[in-house]
Amino acid sequence: MAEIALANITKRFGSDTALDDLTMTVPNGAFVVLLGPTGAGKTTTLRMVSGLDAPDQGRISIGGRDMAGLTPAQRDVAMVFQQYSLYPHLTVRENLEFPLKSPILRTPKSEIARKVGEVAEILQISHKLDNKATALSGGEMQRVSIGRALVRNPAVYLMDEPLSSLDAKLRSDLRIELKSIQANSGATLLYVTHDQIEAMTMATHVGVLDKGRLVQFGTPREIYEDPVSIYAASRLGQPRINILPADVFGAAPAGAAWIGLRPEQIAQGQGQDSFVNRVEHLGDQTRLHLSFRDRDLITVTDPHTTLTRGDVVRIQPRNPFYFDADGARLV
Repeated sequence: MAEIALANITKRFGSDTALDDLTMTVPNGAFVVLLGPTGAGKTTTLRMVSGLDAPDQGRISIGGRDMAGLTPAQRDVAMVFQQYSLYPHLTVRENLEFPLKSPILRTPKSEIARKVGEVAEILQISHKLDNKATALSGGEMQRVSIGRALVRNPAVYLMDEPLSSLDAKLRSDLRIELKSIQANSGATLLYVTHDQIEAMTMATHVGVLDKGRLVQFGTPREIYEDPVSIYAASRLGQPRINILPADVFGAAPAGAAWIGLRPEQIAQGQGQDSFVNRVEHLGDQTRLHLSFRDRDLITVTDPHTTLTRGDVVRIQPRNPFYFDADGARLV
């Protein structure tokens, strides 16, 4: 079992509080993505779990085992950093082999060769195995860094934006591969990203962080369809949710200060006039940038629409979200 439990974790750096009484459980075998802006506490959470930093208060356990006082090597975790960390004097093959040659693991040579070959093929670096790390591009170095974690088969993977330096096609390919590897191995994976697509497509659960506090935890679909606040609603969804004064379409519930409309929550054809500012044809969908009562809205429409700038579209809300003045959801 590799359930990760964080209970009342607080971490301060001088006068700054990085994590504020954070309590969260990462289920065994789950792929959990942490979302939030810079300074939300995402990377600090990874460092707490890995043992690179220790909390000022609170308890961390992995598989029911208290991690207090244990080094990173004793925790059976593998961490991939945002910035790749390789041994520059070693070849790609030697970098991938290095974790398996640990005296703790005692991996047979034949098993090392098999694992390195499999991971190199997945990461599309088989043809680079005999190159020195210094001869690689930045994206290739990051793939090797990911590979060093994948060959180990630990109880827990910790990944800090590992795909951010890769090109779009490789990011897409590796999203699929990482999800497949995690699902097939049953390993627990805690993953930090700013990419909403990564969160929506890979995660079994998403933790939304704000200033070191856990705002919402649930499946990507739960957070998308049932956000607890404007902040949580803004973390998922492309294009982002539209936030307008609650009464802009007319009557609003008591206590409502804001109305939230995802693109699919804006019905077209009836309601009030809006004006098309811009049309974005994206192949499988078309985004409409609208002006409604001097406010900007983004919605989606038929990919074959003939609408152009200056056209009038009648719109009305459909099952919108309402929020109070502090941004909390009204249910």
